[in-house]
Amino acid sequence: MAIFNPTREEVRRFFCDTWKKKTDNHILTPMETLASDWMTQHPEYHNLLSNPEDALTQDYTPERGETNPFLHLSMHLSISEQISIDQPPGIKEVAEKLAKKLGSEHQAQHAMMECLGQVMWEAQREGQPLNPEKYLEALKMLH
Repeated sequence: MAIFNPTREEVRRFFCDTWKKKTDNHILTPMETLASDWMTQHPEYHNLLSNPEDALTQDYTPERGETNPFLHLSMHLSISEQISIDQPPGIKEVAEKLAKKLGSEHQAQHAMMECLGQVMWEAQREGQPLNPEKYLEALKMLH
């Protein structure tokens, strides 16, 4: 089974191309529709998304205190996919409860993103695959 592992450039092109299609009122694929919905909710990224040349070359480092917009949007897509297929099992219920508690799906996803980022960082540090049980446990502590 092949795992889709796009390059940094492919990810950035996907978001920029999708944004152009959306702003030009072209028909979007289901994945592009989902991505464009998240892009719409992040107006702070619109200038960057409208400027692919800059988007492809921009570096984001923790030292500069910048959030990588492409990583941020990718995490929104990943969490949306996890919720839609309820993987890990129980994440859909956690997301729904958190959205009610925080008053928005968007804020719930931002909180979930923190957990996902932490669990990913720990997995990388330990040289292990991401532990879905650890991720779900961290999510459950949010609500």
